[in-house]
Amino acid sequence: MELLYFGQKGWGDELFLSFLMTIAVSMSAFSVGIFLSALFTPLKFSKLKLLKFISNFYTTVIRGVPELLVIYLFFFGGSGAVMFVASIFGYNEYIEINAFVTGSLAIGIISGAYSTEVFRGAIQSIDKGQFEACKVLGIKKNIYFLKVILPQMLRLAIPNLSNVWQLTLKDTALISVTGLVEIMRQSYIAAGSTRDPLFFYSFAALLYLILTFFSMKVINKVEKKYSRSF
Repeated sequence: MELLYFGQKGWGDELFLSFLMTIAVSMSAFSVGIFLSALFTPLKFSKLKLLKFISNFYTTVIRGVPELLVIYLFFFGGSGAVMFVASIFGYNEYIEINAFVTGSLAIGIISGAYSTEVFRGAIQSIDKGQFEACKVLGIKKNIYFLKVILPQMLRLAIPNLSNVWQLTLKDTALISVTGLVEIMRQSYIAAGSTRDPLFFYSFAALLYLILTFFSMKVINKVEKKYSRSF
């Protein structure tokens, strides 16, 4: 257990910081995913074929491409894309995107594709009579969506969103390739330094399980709150 001591004797402080970094990346990426799903879910139901195509293209491609490949594309192509845009405005210096930003955006885009499908399925599970009743009563679209559809959609979506959160949490291990020091990266460094990979990778697994356990506790409470009437 000396390997987990804080200070120069062990790797406890480094692993604790990497633990916090994993939480920060996961929450940032999940937030990005929810934001993207809020943009693309309405497009799924659009009467305009172009908008519907854009949304379907996004969810199909991102879910069909390996997560690691998406991260690589953002890591190696992100700086190039930003530099290209900057060159249009006359700035030709090298621009490097922060690894935290790259990882959060890449995983957030992956999370957004799955969240979009979750919300689409939740909305389609709502009885059509709910929509028809709101139209008959003359309730404006934005009002009946916020007051009638959204609460029911959240109740149906939360259980599946918990799976998306778990996916997002585990995908943070993939961004170790960008050099961001999260749990997996720090475990790799510690294992290489001490030549005790079994101990550190087992401890990394324990940290991920701790995050998963407490995450599910919170999600279950939220699910119960939105299912009180049932």
